[in-house]
Amino acid sequence: VKLMPAKFVKAFVMGNKNDAADARAIWMAAQQPGKSVALKTETQQAVLGLHRMRQQLVKFRTMRINSLRGLLTEYGEVMGKGRAALDKAIPGVLERLVDRLPTILIDTLREQWNGLMELDKQIAGIERRLQTWMKEDKACRAIAAIPGVGLLTATATVATMGDAKAFRSGREFAAWIGLVPKQHSTGGKDKLGHITKQGNRYLRWLLVTGAMAVIRYAQKHGTKRPWLARVMDRRPTKVAAVALANKIARIAWAMMIRD
Repeated sequence: VKLMPAKFVKAFVMGNKNDAADARAIWMAAQQPGKSVALKTETQQAVLGLHRMRQQLVKFRTMRINSLRGLLTEYGEVMGKGRAALDKAIPGVLERLVDRLPTILIDTLREQWNGLMELDKQIAGIERRLQTWMKEDKACRAIAAIPGVGLLTATATVATMGDAKAFRSGREFAAWIGLVPKQHSTGGKDKLGHITKQGNRYLRWLLVTGAMAVIRYAQKHGTKRPWLARVMDRRPTKVAAVALANKIARIAWAMMIRD
């Protein structure tokens, strides 16, 4: 079975979009040499499902924190950014407002604040399940040993990659994620721009975030990796982070393909 990315088929849709035009476009695209999509196992799809649900819960938690801060600011109670600042300030804030505002609002604010702990429990539960799967998967355990890779990045990389043999090299895997420069060359002149940002946005974000953590640590404590030291000297911090994320992706592919 050969699966093709939808964007490759879209180029062959001629005229108005309908079922007949789509079928013709799929047939024409299937005749062309191109890159097929690697099939994922049901377990890998389940792991990606856990990641999506965790990401959604984190988003809900952030929205609720911002909502509480914004609403209390309307009553003159300004708090610092972040969850820690909210948890520290809100008991005193509610105590000061209890005589000024209706009880129904105070009770609702307290319920919303307590609901954050329930979201914390749900997120922690998903992370425990991912941790269990990582302990059972040899590739995940190996990738998690790479500096800048943790639980989320390791499990997301293995589940997103599917079959490592679908990629001819680590460079191709890094390009599939979108961690390579965008090319706009003509007339024999090569012009490279920002990264392409193709592929899985979530995995790319995890890799860059992990790489940024490694670079921040290296900036404070130094690094024994000559390649990273040279990149940090020659390039801005975020550019160096993308370069390191590209390298981490290639290392992860090599570890999976060579067992």
